[in-house]
Amino acid sequence: MAVYGRRVAAGDWRDYALDLSADKAVFSVFRRTSEYPLFRIEKCPGLAKRQGAYSVVAPAGLVLKRGHDLGRVLAVLERGVRLVPATG
Repeated sequence: MAVYGRRVAAGDWRDYALDLSADKAVFSVFRRTSEYPLFRIEKCPGLAKRQGAYSVVAPAGLVLKRGHDLGRVLAVLERGVRLVPATG
């Protein structure tokens, strides 16, 4: 929640959602409530012994960081990951 609080104070994020299922828990952050999530922070205990239970996922489904330690995984959000608008 500390990372979320800092990003809200900076004006980057405004809303969040929690989704719980039998195999994972997801914390999604939004720029605006009506949009798709900017990032999903997922905990999947089934992957704990292999790749790590925690991951940060971008809107397109790209896993930005995965690991066993939540603090290290969330560090990818502290470095100022920004979405680049598509050109075309």
